[in-house]
Amino acid sequence: MSQINMEIKNEERTACEVWTRVMGYHRPVSAFNNGKRAEHAERCYFSEQPQRARQHIEQLAA
Repeated sequence: MSQINMEIKNEERTACEVWTRVMGYHRPVSAFNNGKRAEHAERCYFSEQPQRARQHIEQLAA
């Protein structure tokens, strides 16, 4: 399979509005005050791992 190298010029880019869930409803991050924006920037994201992968990691750590 061949790979296609695509590049977008800065003039062709558009702004992307980011929304997040806060207190049970969705809001755009651009509407946040400075404190809430800082809190949003500090958030940690995680992804769940299947049980077998978790067990394997625990065995490697032991």
